[in-house]
Amino acid sequence: MSLRLTTTFTSLCPFSRIDLSMSSMFLGIMIFGVAPCPEGHPYYLDSLEKLNQLLDACRGLGVQTRPMVLFGLGIAPLFSWYHESFDREMDIASIRIPSLEMVCKDFHACKWPRELSNRDTSLALYFDAMNKENEGAIKLMKNTCTQIITFSHFLPRQELCPEKRMLFYPNLPKIVGSDFLEVRIRSIHGSEGNASACHVFGHTHFCWDSVLDGIRYIQAPLAYPRERKRRMNGGETWLPFCVYSGGKFADRLSPCYWSDYYAAHARAPHVTELAPWVARFYKRA
Repeated sequence: MSLRLTTTFTSLCPFSRIDLSMSSMFLGIMIFGVAPCPEGHPYYLDSLEKLNQLLDACRGLGVQTRPMVLFGLGIAPLFSWYHESFDREMDIASIRIPSLEMVCKDFHACKWPRELSNRDTSLALYFDAMNKENEGAIKLMKNTCTQIITFSHFLPRQELCPEKRMLFYPNLPKIVGSDFLEVRIRSIHGSEGNASACHVFGHTHFCWDSVLDGIRYIQAPLAYPRERKRRMNGGETWLPFCVYSGGKFADRLSPCYWSDYYAAHARAPHVTELAPWVARFYKRA
């Protein structure tokens, strides 16, 4: 068995089985934020209700969203959401940086219940708690599988994102990851990790393949078409990366610019002088 992936799209959907009514529900939920009612009048949902409807639709179609064992390999998707306190590195104070609300669509496109917020850890904790439903399946997986791949959309560690001085949007680390996700991953792979521990993540579109405290962390992003045209990662010829084949994990993803950079250079978050390409960008602005 071979497992190939890009971390922009991490599930397969049997579209041949989706009838017109189901297609309209998917489009309504994912694009317009509404779902069709029997009376033909759409009703508006908050983002958690939309997520639950989407998960229900996946179950009805046979799309796997829960941990499973495939040919002896354990595969465990993990729910997560970011929180600002995930970022513990020094801020860049020498330039005027647009607010998170101005840059991140989540603050406008997502509608959360009043008690949940992007501004504290409540939303991240809520999503992490959603994983508790699968703890029994994961425990069984740990007892039967020698190799497990966990995966998430968001980052579990800040070291998996370039330092702020390297980023065109230096406050990016505030909207990319969750500390609770890393704790969840360690509860599965062990606090010290092991040679068979692998976590796949996405969100930031930075190609990454590194081992931190015994766990291999991989991001192989498809990225946006404009990013591929700029030859980001592997450019327009970038193909899904084979993570697992023939009963073992694949060799390192290469080239892998940012993790290659940090393999050769120590992280220095106390340095806040902008990288030349970032400085030029803000000078033009």
